Amino acid sequence: MSQILASMAYAIPSRAKTLHVLETLVIGTAGGALFLWAHLPGGLISGAMIAVGIAAIAGRPLAMPPILTQTVLVLLGISLGSLMSRQLLQHISAYPLTIALLALATFCSTFGSSIYLQRVHGWDRTSAFLAGSPGALSQITILAIEKGADVSAIAVVQTMRVIILTAALPLLLALTGIAPSQSPGFAMAIASPLELTELIAASVAVSLLLRLVKFPASWMFGAMIGSSVLHGVGLVEGGLPPWVRGVALVGIGALIGSRFARMRVKTLLSHVNAALGSFAIAILISGIFVAMIVLTTQVRFGDVVVAFAPGAMDAMLALALTLHIDPIFVGAHHLSRFVFVTIATPGIVHLFGRPQEDVDD
Repeated sequence: MSQILASMAYAIPSRAKTLHVLETLVIGTAGGALFLWAHLPGGLISGAMIAVGIAAIAGRPLAMPPILTQTVLVLLGISLGSLMSRQLLQHISAYPLTIALLALATFCSTFGSSIYLQRVHGWDRTSAFLAGSPGALSQITILAIEKGADVSAIAVVQTMRVIILTAALPLLLALTGIAPSQSPGFAMAIASPLELTELIAASVAVSLLLRLVKFPASWMFGAMIGSSVLHGVGLVEGGLPPWVRGVALVGIGALIGSRFARMRVKTLLSHVNAALGSFAIAILISGIFVAMIVLTTQVRFGDVVVAFAPGAMDAMLALALTLHIDPIFVGAHHLSRFVFVTIATPGIVHLFGRPQEDVDD
């Protein structure tokens, strides 16, 4: 009996942890609301991310528990799947070409960023390659620990890349006229209670199935697939209420910003130049490939930019949702890059990185 009570007490979050989560959500909501009120690009996600990031750097113990993160990802997936239409599949014939170019762009940007980190900042090869590899942060962190690389430096470079992209992409697309500075509301009816139940049930079921087979980003993509199928076959016509989509966007922004809660200010400042420099190299190389695709295919510029942006899948798909970018195109490419990075990075590090004993020395 005592063991059962002890396990129950362990499962229930402490008062302090609960307060930290509530503080994270309040700060994220306030930041998102401020950006939305100011008509700033990216509104909810960018505002929440920046507000939570600043508070985390200032030393606030912010956090997003797994159950809340999974809920936010499911809501994001359902919202993305609700945009499924035949029109969104019009560029599917270009996918093989663009995905192949994305793989090449990922390879080139990884090597370009790693060479910069080695030559300019004196990083060892293993740490440089892992820091230059876009996306798949959890896999990169595990590999960095196994190889004895500089985990904190890699985390700063990877996190800074996501933060900058999430904040800068909406502004870039708004200034160039590709996306409005404030995205208009969805011209979509709200699903009935029965349809919402079907959406949630199908999304969670597919997510759990994908999780069983260890599919990457299973909560988000599972919900996206479940929602897409129901909308594609006409079983569901409407989507989530606008305020629920807003909650998902604020949640993703708060999740990204809370990553800084694990970093010391001293560590962040010591690697900020390396992060900015490697980011510039990666963006320059990716920009070359974006230009090639825009000039040779009929794919929209905004779709290609978000699809090729070397950021986290959840953040980029959230931007696709809020900026009305083709989520099918963006999702296919970010999933492809995730798989490419996950499979190729260990081999690249093994071939080109320093042995572990050299890193330790």
